[in-house]
Amino acid sequence: MLPMKAQMLGLLVRPNLLFLTRIIFTSSRCFVSMASQRNSYDYTYLLQRCIGTKTIKSIHAQTIIGGFGENPFLGAKLVGKYAQCQEPNMEDARKVFDCLPERDAFLWNMIIQGYANLGPFLEALNIYEDMRRSGVAANRYTFPFVLKACGAMKDGKKGQALHGHAVRCGLDLDLFVGNALVAFYAKCNELGASRRVFDMISDKDIVSWNSMISGYAVNGCLDSALVLFHEMLQGGTMYAPDNATLVAVLPACAQTAAIQEGLWIHMYVIKSGIELDAALGSGLIAMYANCGRLSSARDVFDQINDKNIVVWNEIIRCYGMHGHADEALRMFSGLIDSGLQPDGVIFLCLLSTCSHAGMVKEGMELFEKMGDYGVEKASKHYASVVDLLGRAGFLHEACEFVKNMPVKSGKELYGALLGACRIHNNIELAEEIAEKLFVLDPDNAGRYIILVKMYEDAGKWEKAARLRKALKEKNIRKPLGYSAIELGCALHQFGVEDESHPFKDLIFDTLERLDNIMEEELGLFDGFPLLETNAILTSNN
Repeated sequence: MLPMKAQMLGLLVRPNLLFLTRIIFTSSRCFVSMASQRNSYDYTYLLQRCIGTKTIKSIHAQTIIGGFGENPFLGAKLVGKYAQCQEPNMEDARKVFDCLPERDAFLWNMIIQGYANLGPFLEALNIYEDMRRSGVAANRYTFPFVLKACGAMKDGKKGQALHGHAVRCGLDLDLFVGNALVAFYAKCNELGASRRVFDMISDKDIVSWNSMISGYAVNGCLDSALVLFHEMLQGGTMYAPDNATLVAVLPACAQTAAIQEGLWIHMYVIKSGIELDAALGSGLIAMYANCGRLSSARDVFDQINDKNIVVWNEIIRCYGMHGHADEALRMFSGLIDSGLQPDGVIFLCLLSTCSHAGMVKEGMELFEKMGDYGVEKASKHYASVVDLLGRAGFLHEACEFVKNMPVKSGKELYGALLGACRIHNNIELAEEIAEKLFVLDPDNAGRYIILVKMYEDAGKWEKAARLRKALKEKNIRKPLGYSAIELGCALHQFGVEDESHPFKDLIFDTLERLDNIMEEELGLFDGFPLLETNAILTSNN
């Protein structure tokens, strides 16, 4: 027999448990009843308003209870939602896909798109092959997703095979497929193929132009990117540049210091009312920085409302590259005050700035603070510290730093140390460092040339001659310098003894005539005393 208190407690607990059981049973019946009354359009409506994974799973459960667990249309919607929600999960999306006995092209495309966006990218290709084996024909939406996966893997062979499939399906000239092919070939650095596909697209849209311009810019064909941008503006196209166009072409303007195009883009942004977001703003800052217009770069920076880490990095780099180290450090303080966390690129910019400004103390303090911000010290950061110490003449401290650092010494680090030896004319240390670089970076002629110059400056002609002979025997050549001039919206480059330009004969003839004119002008002063000649030159100026 239980004590009286326990019996009374049991009487109180049992009715509560019975009451709760009835509530749960009734709720479950209502839940099942509601689920059975809904149709596929109701669930589609609910899924469109889902954001979190828990809500999607709840509706997913209702579709199963309501008898729509094998509905291909709802299945495709669920796959898309699992792949595109706030916390995308391709495992749940794949479970839905695998449970559907009937799969149409829309469903196949959704699962391929998910893998193309989130990875693993190879799985997108595997699913595409399964789609082909199942007998479902690929359509104009299938190929862009699969090509995107190939581009992410930079798998040119598989992408070319897909191009062949598109040709056999009669979709190679389709606008969607054509744009995807242009982007794919550009990602694989096959710009010739990319341009051929671009030229074959008869009804180009803004995506076509953006993909080709971006392809040129990303792969270093800056002149071609600018020429195509001008062609887009002047060729009578019905599409005006959008945000993506400007973001694609601005790196080309920045790297070539094309101030005319850069100013036009900035003016176009203002007149068109395009939002100055972080991507566009950072591109304009980089362009103005490379053109030496710091005040304009700062104006753009101040106008960006939503500044991200890339924007801060560009303005810090802008001040650093022009020797305004104090302002760069002030901007770094502003970055910290804004609540953003600096990354490794920010610290590289700051360390380089301090190195060129001779601010050893400040640079070392920044290097030590990297861990406080959760930034891992990579080999490039250690190389920057070596450059910081070496430029300031602390060669011994730089060598000790190299011996005690936890990462493996690489060519960037020893290259910085060799450069410091050149600045301070330390031949003995330079020879020691150069021997290591000849192993780590054997094809870099610049390493040899630095040591050759040091030998020649010290009058050690035999050592210099031996090193030059070694360069010749190993067929190691230093990249030739070149000059460039912008003419007719095109950048013309001329190297040393370069005869590759199509108008070389006309150019050389013009230069010869200019040379003759200069000789005639100088000949006028041959009869004058030196003082009188200087006086005439001064008065002319």
